[in-house]
Amino acid sequence: MTNHRSRFAAFLLAFVAFFGVVTATAEASPISNEPVSIEPVSIEQNACGDLAGFTRAALSSLPKEATDTYKLIQTNGPFPYPKNDGVVFQNREKILPACASSYYHEYTVITPGSSTRGARRIITGDGGEYFYTGDHYASFKVITV
Repeated sequence: MTNHRSRFAAFLLAFVAFFGVVTATAEASPISNEPVSIEPVSIEQNACGDLAGFTRAALSSLPKEATDTYKLIQTNGPFPYPKNDGVVFQNREKILPACASSYYHEYTVITPGSSTRGARRIITGDGGEYFYTGDHYASFKVITV
């Protein structure tokens, strides 16, 4: 997990150095009242393939719990399902671009009223991309902020 975070941080630093300052909005963390910066994502291609065919979805258009999960990812948790959140997503459905076996990681988006983890997830890529699935990997949208 640390390697994933450090590569993501290095990517963000390189992005800012090349493209200039990135703006962010400070909002309260879902688990505390401390501000959490939400980093914008504007990606047309990840390290493994083209993302142009994916629908874009603003984070604000997704269920509120997706924003909570997004913020937890930004702050490295704590996650509601620590044994499942942050684990490698294997892309068995082959809907996301084909990448190295440890490129993607998955996180639970809580489904209110569900007695299980439910079907909603955010998948992150080592290139900084975030995907949302509300149907347990049958379809994905690229999250924009």
